[in-house]
Amino acid sequence: MERGLLWLPLLFAFFWLAWQGSKEYQKIEAYRTWAEQFERAKYDIYAVLGQKGDNITWGKPTPKGPIKLETFSLLDVQKIVFLVDDKQVEIEKPPEKGRVIELKFVFSEPDKTVRLPFTEIPLAAEWGKFLQGELQRLQSEQNH
Repeated sequence: MERGLLWLPLLFAFFWLAWQGSKEYQKIEAYRTWAEQFERAKYDIYAVLGQKGDNITWGKPTPKGPIKLETFSLLDVQKIVFLVDDKQVEIEKPPEKGRVIELKFVFSEPDKTVRLPFTEIPLAAEWGKFLQGELQRLQSEQNH
């Protein structure tokens, strides 16, 4: 009987982990369906991100699909800032460690910014480089 009582917490932990894994799998499947409409997309536990043309759409992943979706145009963005632990860092030389990783979009409108969270510094740097390239391309097209 005592052995059974010792194994009971382990059994509960196993079922809890299986349930969490099932929820995460549902999130990923919902994201896959959502991401089909975009040219480029990203998923992590903090946020989903999709890019189609000059529009960026982002939101929070859930098992039923992304929620709190917001869309903005890169045409309205003045600059993109790479932040690690709330400090601006060079996108070409990102730090190896950091807890809070974000791309910050600064708009032409005063005091308007969007912060997109990432779980990994290399992924954020890759997206930052790509989006900065797109932003520069769009800005040069507007100037011509």
